[in-house]
Amino acid sequence: MILKLVNILHVLLAMAMIALILLQRGAGAAAGSGFGAGASGTVFGSTGASNFMSKSTKWLAAAFFALSLGMAVYASRSASRPVADDLGVMGAATPSALVQPAASGEVPTAPDAEPAVSSSAVPAVPADEQTDAAPIDKDQEKK
Repeated sequence: MILKLVNILHVLLAMAMIALILLQRGAGAAAGSGFGAGASGTVFGSTGASNFMSKSTKWLAAAFFALSLGMAVYASRSASRPVADDLGVMGAATPSALVQPAASGEVPTAPDAEPAVSSSAVPAVPADEQTDAAPIDKDQEKK
């Protein structure tokens, strides 16, 4: 219950900060006066006394950061640690047929697989597919 109230307060602080920041006039708003209007000393320099909106924005930001830090500490302390026994699918036992060590110097083969034939000879074309046609000369086709 209290966590819901803290979350609601956090959202309200964020919305109030956004509203106050957007309502304020920025320091660059009087930049046009810097080109000969006589007030160029205060365009990007000191602003003097702060008004109500800047003071309230400062305090809202401090409250927002403090609340955010408090929520982060609370969440990190209340987080449950994962149980090592509950690993889900990764915790299932592997079948013993798949886990067989290979003999030293021997390459393991996949189960029910035929051994690969390593022959350097090119296979011959079957006799019924051979034709007696003369080879085509590419130079004769161009003429």
